[in-house]
Amino acid sequence: MSVKSPLVRKVIATELYSLEEIFSMKGRIYTFLNPVSYLLAIKNKELFAPFDGIFADGSLFVGAILLLYHHLVSRRSFDMTSLAPELFNNANRNNKKVCVVATRQEILDVALDKLSKEYDNIKWTGCRNGFFESDEDMLKAAKKVVDCNPDFLIVGMGAKMQEKFLLMCRDVGFRGIGFTCGGFVHQYAINGAHDYYPEWMNKLNVRFIYRMYKEPHTRIRYAEAALKFPYCFLKEKIESYF
Repeated sequence: MSVKSPLVRKVIATELYSLEEIFSMKGRIYTFLNPVSYLLAIKNKELFAPFDGIFADGSLFVGAILLLYHHLVSRRSFDMTSLAPELFNNANRNNKKVCVVATRQEILDVALDKLSKEYDNIKWTGCRNGFFESDEDMLKAAKKVVDCNPDFLIVGMGAKMQEKFLLMCRDVGFRGIGFTCGGFVHQYAINGAHDYYPEWMNKLNVRFIYRMYKEPHTRIRYAEAALKFPYCFLKEKIESYF
């Protein structure tokens, strides 16, 4: 069956590559979709379309693709239960340069201190907070990232803004491999390496419930997604036939 939804089609296409292949293909950028970010993506397809790959972030999004499109894809989230340790281990083994642009500076400093102790062969370069005064300020930051020439670029600013910055970096010459990461850096700084989610919640794939408990600011958007995502996801599927 042909998948006409461009967003879902790109998620399925990304599944064809192993993580090791993804970590070796220079000049590519990737982002993630879950029920919350999907609602933004369908309204901003021009922002998400240029990405080379999109990962299914969360078991609910994986289940929705299986139910409506009959394709089984992997859950690949940028956290320590999924993609993040794979990337950091790869970079650590190969003495790669990694740039992180995310969160507030004081939170980023804590995260980088922990990461540098756990992955001591990585060269952390060009790292800075994810707040900008203007588009011009963002452009200057993107050019500085390019000057640092990192192998991997990790960007966490929230949906839309992080995609915009990563695309801007590529437009001004970044030729490494880039990923958005959402709230990963904040979670890592506050909770450490591998213990953000209780193990039983990992096994049951209900991490979003724990995040709502730990991070009150996520509750409204998760509740909104619970109401709107099923309708919008089904609507896009039906509209693809016309």
